[in-house]
Amino acid sequence: MEPLVILLAFFAGLGFRSLGYPPLLGYLLAGFIAHGLGLAGDGAGVVVIADLGITLLLFTIGLKLNLKELIAPQVWGTATLQTLLVVPLTWGMLILLTQLLPGLELSPEAGLTLAFALSFSSTVFTTKTLEERGEAVALHAAIAIGILVVQDLFAVGYLVAASGKFPTPSALWLLALPLLRPVLGRILQWVGHGELLILFGFLVALGGAGLFESVNMKGDLGALVIGMLLNSHKKSTELYKNLIQFKDIFLIGFFLQIGFNGLPGGNMLLIALALGALVLLRPIVYVILLLWLRQRARTALLAALSLATYSEFGLIVAQLAAKGGTISNEWVTTIALALAISFFIATPLNNRARDIYGRFGDFLLANERGIGSTEEAIATLGQSDIVIVGAGRVGVGAYRFLSERYPNNVICIEENGDKVAALQAQGINCVHADGNDRDFWNRACLAERKLILVSLTNHKENMSVVKFLKSQEFYGDLAVVSRYPDEEREIREAGCITFNLYAEAGHGFAEHVLEQCSAYANPQA
Repeated sequence: MEPLVILLAFFAGLGFRSLGYPPLLGYLLAGFIAHGLGLAGDGAGVVVIADLGITLLLFTIGLKLNLKELIAPQVWGTATLQTLLVVPLTWGMLILLTQLLPGLELSPEAGLTLAFALSFSSTVFTTKTLEERGEAVALHAAIAIGILVVQDLFAVGYLVAASGKFPTPSALWLLALPLLRPVLGRILQWVGHGELLILFGFLVALGGAGLFESVNMKGDLGALVIGMLLNSHKKSTELYKNLIQFKDIFLIGFFLQIGFNGLPGGNMLLIALALGALVLLRPIVYVILLLWLRQRARTALLAALSLATYSEFGLIVAQLAAKGGTISNEWVTTIALALAISFFIATPLNNRARDIYGRFGDFLLANERGIGSTEEAIATLGQSDIVIVGAGRVGVGAYRFLSERYPNNVICIEENGDKVAALQAQGINCVHADGNDRDFWNRACLAERKLILVSLTNHKENMSVVKFLKSQEFYGDLAVVSRYPDEEREIREAGCITFNLYAEAGHGFAEHVLEQCSAYANPQA
């Protein structure tokens, strides 16, 4: 990759971050600028980096994916019905535009192909958005990612039919992959915690992709499957955390690659803009379907907004169609621009997702059809005075400490349903809820709580909880964990108590040692 392109990507990403937007929008813009300045070249290096990023993305999704989530009606039902509704709508718009705008050619068959490709949402955008908001394990995230996986299976079927390359008979051997789980798990245990762990992650992700490609199947699906084989291993979370930064770096190539297609001209630019505007209907369709399938209004809206984009798959289909002579190369740049526009539209929508729910929540609640699963039931806090938001290692540690001093008066809330069940089995008073759920806090009787400790996965999510609790005039004590001095400063300015996990770790370590060391159990004055 050209050093100047990296420089462009860095400053563009930094610029968008300073404006409060994700850097990925800057990478998109940098790609278009690089193409305009003639810095893109043939883009071969960027393609390799982008492909590696997508492979690692699917592998890390597999490490977190629960198979039972894929078979839930709200996942496969929504994915299927959305495709059936959106494809005719998009196809009709494409045909209408080509009739209205002179000089454009698109056969009904080619239009249907593009409409099918544009019916999918972006796995890359959705996953990054959910991770940056600290919501990767929330119920709405599980539904959104499940829908994306089902769409990926649809894509596999299309690519097989379009290319005429059916899986070879050897593909049947892939059914034996679960037999490798113990072997892979044993190796994962042996590699330790250093660079071998990272190398193992790259090896199995790329190996799984290569294995599937060798039998004429989509390589990304192979990386996903291998990740799912390892997701029950006790070191899967550690592997995920070690790979996540590499994945994010390589995905910069994906966003640059979109811009490398350049800008269409004339009427094709109008089509790209029209397609960009059409994506605004996408979250509306998802919300209607998820409400119809008996999901909570909040879950439906947050999942829908995270899916409010076009997919990178649309670009792949356009490139294949152009190579086959079905469409002109101008359509490739048009789809690339429409994809980029959808990202620019979806980003502010997702940044303000909770504000949007605050505005339209009552209307959506009035259209709920009842709750379809126990996971969606809104929990209560009972009579506990002390509430801990987030049941990770810090949250659980705080719970154990406080429970010894204030028995039967402490409760945890955690958004990961499986973790809640595991903690309850250990006798920990924990309920399933999202710390940023307005409906949950409205029923929590905040006036009865004296202390709330917030320990979620990232600072932005912690501050979102603080902002909401302050807006609800919570007058008790509010404590928030921090990791860096700037976070600590912001928390104090918000009027909260803070504990810097890194700066004060030594104090906790020494305190624990003194409690366990008999020689210093009764220090002399």
